[in-house]
Amino acid sequence: MRLVLHSLVLLAAFAAPALAAAPLRQLTDADLVAYAAEPFDKAAMMFKRVALGAHHGALVVADFPCGDVCPNYTVRIVHYDTAPGPACARLGGVIVTRSVPVSIAVTSQSFCVPAVLGGKR
Repeated sequence: MRLVLHSLVLLAAFAAPALAAAPLRQLTDADLVAYAAEPFDKAAMMFKRVALGAHHGALVVADFPCGDVCPNYTVRIVHYDTAPGPACARLGGVIVTRSVPVSIAVTSQSFCVPAVLGGKR
């Protein structure tokens, strides 16, 4: 039993740095526009958050919130993983307000979005 436990600890110790070292995909404006325009499977993506890669050195994520009629009301919001405000401006992002489904209603929420997506979802 000790040998198995010791082997698992060693395996985890060597595997963790290799997994952590995976570089983020570098995203271009064209990559972001293409991703935002492509259709997505609402049922498969509802309630998920996906790290897309880095754009201008900042992590870009896609959130897929849904309200009470899921998956029909699942939306995709592509944004920088940073709060709206001064940090957003330093990245060259724009602050946009999106309608986000919550329970049986929607709420408005601000996001820091890459400028190329400022008028898109």
